[in-house]
Amino acid sequence: MDNGTDSMLDVFLFENDDLLEHLDDILLACEKNKAFDQDSINEIFRIMHTIKGSSAMMQFNSLTVIAHKMEDLFAVVREKGVAKEYIEPLIDMMFRAGDFLKSEMDKVRSGQPLTTDIGNLEQEINDFLQKISGAAPSPEAAPTAAPAASSSAVAAPAAPADLAAAGDLLNAETQKGFPYAARVFLDEEAQMDNLRAFMLTGELRDVVPEFDYSPKDIDTNSATAAVIVRDGFFLFFRTEADLKKAVPVIENFTYTKSYSEIIPPAAQKKTEGPAAPAANATRTEQQHTPVKQSLINVNLSKLDTLMDLMGEIVITESMVTSNPALQAAGLDNNFAKATRQLRKLTDELQEIVMSIRMVPISTVFQKMSRVVRDMNKKLGKNAKLVLVGEETEVDKTIVDSISDPIMHLVRNSMDHGIETPEERRRAGKPEEGTVTLTAQNTGGDILISVEDDGQGIDCAKVLSKAEKKGLLTKPASEYSEQEIFQFLLMPGFSTNDVVTEFSGRGVGMDVVKDNVEKIGGEVTITSTPGKGTKTTFKIPLTLAIINGMKVSVGDTMFTIPIKNILQSFKATKESIMYDTDMREIIKVREKYYPLIRLHKAYNLDTKVTDIEDGIVILVGAHDTSFCIFADALLGEHQVVVKSLPTYLQQFRARKSGIDGCAILGDGSISLILNVQNLYRN
Repeated sequence: MDNGTDSMLDVFLFENDDLLEHLDDILLACEKNKAFDQDSINEIFRIMHTIKGSSAMMQFNSLTVIAHKMEDLFAVVREKGVAKEYIEPLIDMMFRAGDFLKSEMDKVRSGQPLTTDIGNLEQEINDFLQKISGAAPSPEAAPTAAPAASSSAVAAPAAPADLAAAGDLLNAETQKGFPYAARVFLDEEAQMDNLRAFMLTGELRDVVPEFDYSPKDIDTNSATAAVIVRDGFFLFFRTEADLKKAVPVIENFTYTKSYSEIIPPAAQKKTEGPAAPAANATRTEQQHTPVKQSLINVNLSKLDTLMDLMGEIVITESMVTSNPALQAAGLDNNFAKATRQLRKLTDELQEIVMSIRMVPISTVFQKMSRVVRDMNKKLGKNAKLVLVGEETEVDKTIVDSISDPIMHLVRNSMDHGIETPEERRRAGKPEEGTVTLTAQNTGGDILISVEDDGQGIDCAKVLSKAEKKGLLTKPASEYSEQEIFQFLLMPGFSTNDVVTEFSGRGVGMDVVKDNVEKIGGEVTITSTPGKGTKTTFKIPLTLAIINGMKVSVGDTMFTIPIKNILQSFKATKESIMYDTDMREIIKVREKYYPLIRLHKAYNLDTKVTDIEDGIVILVGAHDTSFCIFADALLGEHQVVVKSLPTYLQQFRARKSGIDGCAILGDGSISLILNVQNLYRN
């Protein structure tokens, strides 16, 4: 594909993904209300019409046919309504059709051939249409991609290039009873202008029930896009009041670049009075440029590049301000002021760049409503989803990484946690269970939890299963509750004896743990038998920049994330002791912690080996605390995280406790420690 086609495909996928997500939200709301209101019916019709039109333009046959069938179905629903007994089957069918469209979109995205055999779904829709309409649709009514494609090749009607040449069009509309007009020009980057114009007409119908527009066939004729780009999109209204109602909609439409109101001569005379010159008795355009927030879609790879460049600027700024030659020469006041201003501007730019990548976590949370709905039906359960803090913003990369773990936990809550209505009644609980998704910003971290009010985790059953698998390393009676919960995060571990559609294969919680830890997060599980289970992710706000404490070991420098540091202190030989395995432990405030010497952990040469000559840092991660011994503490600094080269993966660098590296102001490299992996290793 050339760049133009690639760009159109990106727009097609982005827009239709949004429409299908919106469709799910509408259907879930209708299912909750057990009815289709008129606004929802109109919106679903518009969604299917837009998907049909854009798919026909891109010549995606399966998408076009199914979307057109669903549009036909809702055209009947819009005209005749739908009986109560058909509401639930209609919602189920819409979800199946939506899932089919999503799967086809995924195939388009990955370059796979689209489904050619859609006869079963098409027939199912036809049968349902026959039920609610009372008459079978004619075979000729079924759309195919060929007519859709050919219709897009029809020549667009010629349209006037300026208002004077538009006289015939305006006069014709006046004769039809639409004397008031608006002329809209869309953003050049909008693409598929005819479909944007059709979206605008859909929004206008909510405030102005009757109006006309030109060009006419914008939904089926792609050639009208060029006409709209050249001459604008004309909208015609019966009264000035209708025009005034339409103006805010036009003004706030995402793709509006500018618009003008076209007032008929009679209305102008009333406004201007009898003394107005006769020359002013012709139609005039009142030009407007809408004052609104402009939104653009940006490829994520461009934001990644921008973030990388921002990181380089931070590093370069640090190199300049800490240059030894400049320090030795002695800096005058002007240079010191300039460096402070540079640091201020760099910090502001860094904050803006990072904020661009932040997206609300609601994009993940809201998708879980569909998961809960489907599992309610398949498992015969009754549960609702409660969202708390869904407006919390997280880095886009992190949102993409936690989508699957959250989905797995919700499925776990529905399958393992929430009981059937009968079981809940016997336990004295409300028949309707609750799954709660919570997001909270705690400063440098985001806490995300999935909680249910189900039966909780049976520790005895988990311990018994672990014993059968030979996972116990000490007597069962010595395991704490938290240690028992850790078995659930091991590969291949499942408490279900029977493999079902949703569980029993032992694949899941270990993947959840790995995915969360890949982005520097932690997983904790708490549970009360009979009351429910809560799984919490603690993940960083962003992966790009961290605050860390720089320490040295010989000629090597390490950066320990500030969030993991609890205390740093000088130790004495008397505080060092040994456990039964002759491993060093150290006494800190009447508690004993394991001691890890970095020079031993990474086989580094150093002259500082005596505990009294170096520095000890008490660190904590997840439910683990221990002490690290290093040569010296060099101070706190903010670093840009750089990934380790791929060839280092064969040495399991991450597993050994190295998360990445940072380039310091003097050009040297500091290794960023992952304290949790360091302790495990």
